Amino acid sequence: MAITRINQFQASAGNEENMQAFLRSLVPYISGSPGCISCEILRNDDNPSECIVLERWESKDAHRASVANFPQKDMQAAGILFAGAPKGWYYSSVAE
Repeated sequence: MAITRINQFQASAGNEENMQAFLRSLVPYISGSPGCISCEILRNDDNPSECIVLERWESKDAHRASVANFPQKDMQAAGILFAGAPKGWYYSSVAE
């Protein structure tokens, strides 16, 4: 069963555009991962320092495998762009 992963990011002060650029740079990696159905970045219209990455996956395992293979040094280097640790949740359709 397909799942949706919602990841929430908050930019540190003055890093809104840099965080958005970093998140955009992740899209080809995420979209190219086995099991990824789609990936989209959304910015909060009322709070531009907040973004979500909305991902659809064939399974939780496919998402977890993609995260395990992501270069951790790139994510650590981007840490200064975030006001806090990213948050994420899995959702399943109630219609399936």
